[in-house]
Amino acid sequence: MNSNGDVLKSGQFFILYDVDDVFVLEDKTKRNLTVLEISIDDRYGVEADKGIIYDADGRGHRVSIRWYFPKARFRLDDVLNVAKGIEEFYRRLREETCPD
Repeated sequence: MNSNGDVLKSGQFFILYDVDDVFVLEDKTKRNLTVLEISIDDRYGVEADKGIIYDADGRGHRVSIRWYFPKARFRLDDVLNVAKGIEEFYRRLREETCPD
């Protein structure tokens, strides 16, 4: 799957696309990761493209790059709430790790 479609909303840390019968939510901070697998995301119960991020100790962590929310199960408002959560998470992380 890919995220080609109409952009519905874009934030600092996400892009939301309308693609056929799904809303595709892409995490901008992970968009250049190589997709290693497509599987069900535990948090949202939807299909997701996943890659690996390595920490300072060299341990790999599987992370979701983009999620595919079926329109039959999710309204646009539901997906926008997930996107707002992504924005808030990264804003808080930035404030904690990079104070003024």
